[in-house]
Amino acid sequence: MMLGKMAMATLIFFIYSCPPVKEYELDKGKAETSKDLDIILKEGKLRVSTTYSETSSFLYRGQALGFEYELLQRFADYLGVEIEIVVANDINNLISNLNFGKVDLIAHGLTITKKRQKLVSFSDYIFLTYQILVQRKPLNWRKMKLHEIDRELIQDVIELDGKIVSVREKTSHMQRLKHLSLEIVGTIKIDRIDVTIATDEIIKMVVDGDITYTIANDHIASIVASYYPQLNVEVPISFSQRVGWVTRLNSPQLFGELNNWLEEFKKESDYYVIYNKYFKNERVFKKRNKSDFYSVNSDVISKYDDIIKSNSIKLDWDWRLTSVLIYQESQFKLGAKSWVGAGGLMQMMPAIAKEMGVKDRFDSADNVTGAPRYLGILWSRFDAIKDAIQRMKFTMAAYNCGYGHVRDAQTLADKKGVDRNIWDENVGKNDLGIES
Repeated sequence: MMLGKMAMATLIFFIYSCPPVKEYELDKGKAETSKDLDIILKEGKLRVSTTYSETSSFLYRGQALGFEYELLQRFADYLGVEIEIVVANDINNLISNLNFGKVDLIAHGLTITKKRQKLVSFSDYIFLTYQILVQRKPLNWRKMKLHEIDRELIQDVIELDGKIVSVREKTSHMQRLKHLSLEIVGTIKIDRIDVTIATDEIIKMVVDGDITYTIANDHIASIVASYYPQLNVEVPISFSQRVGWVTRLNSPQLFGELNNWLEEFKKESDYYVIYNKYFKNERVFKKRNKSDFYSVNSDVISKYDDIIKSNSIKLDWDWRLTSVLIYQESQFKLGAKSWVGAGGLMQMMPAIAKEMGVKDRFDSADNVTGAPRYLGILWSRFDAIKDAIQRMKFTMAAYNCGYGHVRDAQTLADKKGVDRNIWDENVGKNDLGIES
């Protein structure tokens, strides 16, 4: 049981969340760090900002998924580094957090605009999109004829004159509405939506009748509308636009390598498989949306959530972190067994289970009660590590591959002159025998 890059990437996905950087906004700021690819490769880690949404990154049955997330995995493999996902809780802080040095790359698929190009470097386009109007059909639309439905809907952008359209502030959607008002020689009233709300959530506000109109990129609106037939997403309000990832202006090495990778990756079938999986495959989207274990819809990860939550409170851990560990260990399969004898949801070894008072490792309540108790013991053994994130990594590693193994690696770290209390690029380095 090795704590590999995939496990650690999933772990970081839930630990970090970028707070706002008030000194900067989307339309202000300059790069405050000169970190480039040479330093990233030396550290072995690429810090990436994205959002938590139905397409960028999300949890499904405990597994981290999403269009940006899957592409990031492949880019990280190309560079030979780990990815550290930093979930932005405010889309308008993406660029400021990049230029402030909190992350090295934005993998959210921002629309490329001239205004943004003055602040950052956009990669070659990841895909093309265009903006469309999202509106709801009449309540009794199923009983109406097609021409009757059309009569109730906006069919041309000029009809938006005097209407209220709800969008997030300081986005390309807001800019497009402002330009559209000038083009139609009218006034489109803009209702500013909380910047922390994702596009797919705003679309659902239209479904629920909380707002009347919004704007979305077609690749998101079309896939969400496939689940909500009461939506109309047929009126375009822009020409095609390029969507890309973002680096700092003063990171030419990373920028160049990103474009090199993109050029080759977009030639591979894997790219189209991933794109279709999230933006074209309506069947998969509907199946996921109907699932009780789709975290964008609800705060549910697995059918064991209640047990995990109650025991995580005792451990003083975020219950989602415990869920990630369980997914990594057993994929939530209660009867899972390993070749070395570990068993159950949290893959407890027989000796440890006995020590923790677990009578039946394959009983969910017994397993998830005993294993966090052991995690608490491991946590206490690393009290010399003052950084909570680093201590958490050591604890997870010790649970995954054995406390003695981690202590041996710390001893080797001392001999090699690296910090025994830092996981990244120190105790966790390959030549110290921990990571795969």
